[in-house]
Amino acid sequence: MISLHMNFFNVSCHEQVPGVTDRGLIPRQVKKVGILGGGLMGSGIATALILSNYPVILKEVNEKFLEAGVNRVKANLQSRVNKGKMTEEKFEKTISLLKGTLEYESFKDADLVIEAVIENVSLKQQIFTELEKYCPPHCILASNTSTIDLNLIGKKTKSEDRIIGAHFFSPAHVMPLLEIVRTKQTSPQIIVDLLDIGRKIRKTPVVVGNCTGFAVNRVFFPYAQAAIFLVEHGADVYQIDKAITKFGMPMGPFRLADLVGFGVGIATGMQFIENFPERTYKSMLLPLMQEDKRSGEAARKGFYLYDDRRRANPDPEVKNYIEKSRNISGVTVDPKLVKLSEKDIIEMIFFPVVNEACRVLEEGIAVKAADLDIAAVFGMGFPPYRGGLIFWADSLGSKYIYSRLAEWSKLYGEFFKPSAYLAARAAKGIPLSASVEQAQSRL
Repeated sequence: MISLHMNFFNVSCHEQVPGVTDRGLIPRQVKKVGILGGGLMGSGIATALILSNYPVILKEVNEKFLEAGVNRVKANLQSRVNKGKMTEEKFEKTISLLKGTLEYESFKDADLVIEAVIENVSLKQQIFTELEKYCPPHCILASNTSTIDLNLIGKKTKSEDRIIGAHFFSPAHVMPLLEIVRTKQTSPQIIVDLLDIGRKIRKTPVVVGNCTGFAVNRVFFPYAQAAIFLVEHGADVYQIDKAITKFGMPMGPFRLADLVGFGVGIATGMQFIENFPERTYKSMLLPLMQEDKRSGEAARKGFYLYDDRRRANPDPEVKNYIEKSRNISGVTVDPKLVKLSEKDIIEMIFFPVVNEACRVLEEGIAVKAADLDIAAVFGMGFPPYRGGLIFWADSLGSKYIYSRLAEWSKLYGEFFKPSAYLAARAAKGIPLSASVEQAQSRL
């Protein structure tokens, strides 16, 4: 059954995209792409584009940052040469498609510009105001933001109809998912254009609606928060990572936090706390660790210690930070959570994720459950053999997931409170993946 479901992953999944269906729109040709920001994400996006023969202009704020960005792209390509996937001749031809700039003026004939700077609302607003001035009227204005509402980003422009989210996953030239985020103002033509580009650069595009975190990061924000909740209430960091890895994820939530970096985790976490305060688990654990310059793998210490070969080793000192955070939050150790089984760890971390996915489906942010399954596998590393997040949840049953969340909600509060969508389906035994129409017919 799972193998049949996974065939969806090779099929276009956009026949129900609102505003696009049956319009008969033809994608416009994109001849030149601009990228703002030469960090890991911007350079990764640039690499993906030039590998598919798109000429790219990479903009940075100064020569030092620009040189670093160009060098990152070269390193990405050189890695392919070293692995025998690219010849030196092809390397030279591909890197010649990349040009660097410090001026917005260089985007005057761009057909698409992708902003890939840090998650800062005022900075992004300023950038989009500048892009509106310098880019041609037909140019697609895309943001690679992972969490910030696009309406907020485009608030100070008059170009809402051509603003769209192009959310790549790191490393952008490797990860297969492209989350395309439409607002209510985004032109259907812009969506079609970006879908076409996504396919040409060999990504699997999924079109979703606009909200804080969009579909993927919003669905998975409880993942890290549930892990921190368990640790502050007595569970072991390394036991959690071991259980989640055994479940099939590429790494556990704490190893992932180290890889991404605590700065990113804190910035995105603040967005969710601000927008969904009633169902976020607030903790000082990451800020306390970052204060002591423990910010993850790049600093060679986070939840793990890293040697010269980037091998992760458990660190007994982490317990001290957990104790400090526990004291600040007024949390006491729960004996029931100290010796959790692997099954309980998996359920207490993933059921809140499933619960948020239910809200995303109810609000129409994702059009159908299969889109979330694709996004979970290709964007977050959910084990493919489990068929995707919602497919896996349906294998357990909405009634079971609801009963567990309801039980934890009574014990531990709103973070675990079952959503109305989950409650309604559990009451009638309806699969979470059933469409609204199917659910209504069952009712």
